[in-house]
Amino acid sequence: MRHGLAGNRLGRNQSLRKATVRDLAKATLVHQRILTTKAKAKEARKLVDRLITLGKKGTLAHRRKAFSILSDHALVSELFKTTSKRFHSRLGGYTRIIPLSLRRGDNAQLAFLELTEKTEVIVSKPKSDAVAKPVTVVKAEGKKPGKTTKPQGEKIPKSEITLAAQPKEKLHKPEPSKALPKPPLKEKPKPSTFISGLKKMFTKRPPGGK
Repeated sequence: MRHGLAGNRLGRNQSLRKATVRDLAKATLVHQRILTTKAKAKEARKLVDRLITLGKKGTLAHRRKAFSILSDHALVSELFKTTSKRFHSRLGGYTRIIPLSLRRGDNAQLAFLELTEKTEVIVSKPKSDAVAKPVTVVKAEGKKPGKTTKPQGEKIPKSEITLAAQPKEKLHKPEPSKALPKPPLKEKPKPSTFISGLKKMFTKRPPGGK
């Protein structure tokens, strides 16, 4: 019988349950909001609140206690320097659980586990570069206008204007090469008299012929 054993086992043995809750707590401290099942969120919430309480105390003994749970120097340093300072005016309630719909497949109850005090993340949009638009340049003396792709607001050098306005030169076609003399035709060799005699012997003659 499970006398005095509080908490959900989450279908795991002791070591796997401990690792699951620890990873959920680390993810909550890093990302400030995670999506998981409601049962896991309730178990991870206890550990997150305890870690933030250790961070608010800030002594060396509490740092070692937090490191024994998280096993990450960078995360422990961030917990004691920045995360815990956001909750200096709170005596509790460092996290909240927001229930969501059921998960498709096993109908598990999903929920958000998040910190009540979060830092605002400002995403700066990249500045859009100036789009180069074609500018039509018209020159006098009855010549055709030429188009160049220069962004607006920039001066076009004279060399490009003159090159754009000049008519295209005619392509120089190479002269056809002179026809080479054809080689003389070789005469077919005449059949030998022996072969011609054999052909006469085996050819059928019409009846009454010699």
